[in-house]
Amino acid sequence: MIKGVQVVAAHHDGETRAYTSHWVTQVSFEEPIVMASVSPKHDTWPLIEASGRFTVSLLAADQIAEGQYFSYPGHRFRRVASEYLTSIDGHPVVPGCISWFTCDVFDRTRMVDHELVFGRITASGLGRLEEPPLLYSSRHGWRATGGRARERGTSVRDQLLARLAAADAEDAERPGAGEAPDAAGPPVSS
Repeated sequence: MIKGVQVVAAHHDGETRAYTSHWVTQVSFEEPIVMASVSPKHDTWPLIEASGRFTVSLLAADQIAEGQYFSYPGHRFRRVASEYLTSIDGHPVVPGCISWFTCDVFDRTRMVDHELVFGRITASGLGRLEEPPLLYSSRHGWRATGGRARERGTSVRDQLLARLAAADAEDAERPGAGEAPDAAGPPVSS
């Protein structure tokens, strides 16, 4: 599967860690709830657990360096690229990302080798919303997409609703359209 790439970060007691993910998803419409999958072996996990929160930065297509950097445990590069994270009102965010949000953890579920962490969005910020997202597939690698999937102002839903309204108007103009149907129904041939 090909999915958007995020950097999930946590901060606690003066320490910040982050990891690259494409396993973050929205799980509720009524209330903005997000699920993130994290390995308990990753150095970000203890900070999520201790702070009770995590921040997700949605990466733009030109942020492959950031995506690759955080795809390794931070200790591998001795955290040399501090420019890849900044703090916005205490939230660890990848500079130049499409957007970001912070979640307060309210539940978690153990799944074989990962923890599924559920959080309510409590803060968010806009970045470069017009940029296409960075994508990743374990089969196809890093990818970028661009361009609109549809023309601005064109919606299949709106087109279908217009067709439905036209069909309803045609039905209303037919002779006998306003009359109640015969309770006995149409004649049946034997």
